[in-house]
Amino acid sequence: MESFVEALKGIQGVVWGPITILLLLFTGLYYTIRLKGIQIFHLHKSFQYIFEKEEGQGDVSTLGSLCTALAATIGTGSIVGVATALRAGGPGSLFWMWLSAFFGMATKYAECVLAVKYRSKDQNGQVAGGPMYYIELGLGKKFKWLACAFAFFGIFTALLGCGTFPQVNAIVESVNNAFHVPVGILGVIITVLAAAVIFGGIGSISKVAELVVPVMAIAYILGCVVALILQADQLPAAFAQIFQSAFTPHAMGGGIAGTVIISVMTAMRTGVARGIYTNEAGLGSAPIVAAAAQTNSPVRQGIVSMLGVFLTTIIICTMTALVIISSGLLETPVNGVLLDGGLLSNTAFQQSLPGNIGLYIVSIGLVFFSFTTIIGWSYYGERCLVYLCGGTKLITIYRVLYIVCIAIAPYLTLDAIWILADITNALMAFPNLVGLLLLSPVVIKETNAYMENLKREKAEKAARGFTGVGDMEA
Repeated sequence: MESFVEALKGIQGVVWGPITILLLLFTGLYYTIRLKGIQIFHLHKSFQYIFEKEEGQGDVSTLGSLCTALAATIGTGSIVGVATALRAGGPGSLFWMWLSAFFGMATKYAECVLAVKYRSKDQNGQVAGGPMYYIELGLGKKFKWLACAFAFFGIFTALLGCGTFPQVNAIVESVNNAFHVPVGILGVIITVLAAAVIFGGIGSISKVAELVVPVMAIAYILGCVVALILQADQLPAAFAQIFQSAFTPHAMGGGIAGTVIISVMTAMRTGVARGIYTNEAGLGSAPIVAAAAQTNSPVRQGIVSMLGVFLTTIIICTMTALVIISSGLLETPVNGVLLDGGLLSNTAFQQSLPGNIGLYIVSIGLVFFSFTTIIGWSYYGERCLVYLCGGTKLITIYRVLYIVCIAIAPYLTLDAIWILADITNALMAFPNLVGLLLLSPVVIKETNAYMENLKREKAEKAARGFTGVGDMEA
């Protein structure tokens, strides 16, 4: 098993090398500049639009689309993924997560604009959209191979990466640690519940997401806020560690566990890789569900979708990281061992909050966040399969295979799971990022037209008000 993990680490180092990192950051930087800082000056519209009902073609509401996308991102990445990033890359990895998220908001916007613009319908009348469609329809048949590559890696990521193994493993580890429920029983419960929702299709998935995601996100954020208030005296030192270790080699460890020197490149690679895992900007997954939103405006949906990156990485992941760093457990071994993954998050929150409140917040949060990620990613992989097969005939087989992966996930090791997830993410992101850059003129044209229309409507309203035109005429 150790040789297998080492082989995966070698592949991880290649796919998450300088080329992938630079491509991710460059795509976000390019769109940030060309779209004139849309993630800064139009973020407030995201909050406005999710509560405004819009009539349009699609399978789910705008809010349902956002919640389904959030369901697939606010999972283990926001709790366990942050802990593994801090352990592997040190506190400085959080800085690189922030940077990738800031530029990633512009990337996510561009993805979802293209997803709505180039969406179509499958044999069952369901909306079909995402990178595979906008690559082929936007760039032409000669790029169909790139679209197929994305779809293939999308299925692979759903089955073996983001969708199943890390999520189930996190649920099992956390619940077993908090409530001592046997692994076998937990595996059966997760498998049965997931199957019930997944076989209900996108309607069932979005309804569960709309119900669970807002409630659990608010509860988890409140728990983080209380924990940070109680250890507020440690926050200045935590921020100092983040910025210092982001740009200089950082020594971490101690006691029996020994000391490890973490390089700047390791912190950068870990932060960017885990950043894309937590918010999926550039990965190409969120556009698949964004295409199903009931809207007639690609730009409007793009503005709503970029909110997901802000909420997952800038808010939730940051709070998780600050609780862990300020707890001191990154540097302090417990019984001679440096904690990692869900155990690190659990222990940090339990130490930061009175009684067992912290333990329960993380454990229950992981259960719901991870479960919604499982069902959200099942839809992503399903849509990729529909594109590759040119129809829906293999959906049932795919769903059964997905459930099987969920069933075996509790028995896999943590190291292999996270490395495999990083690898599949990179393979999925690469064709999508190439497509995004080549289709940038389309995104810019759509955005400019929408913004000009907003200015015109604002000017017309101002003119009506100035001339005293009444509400009846307006």
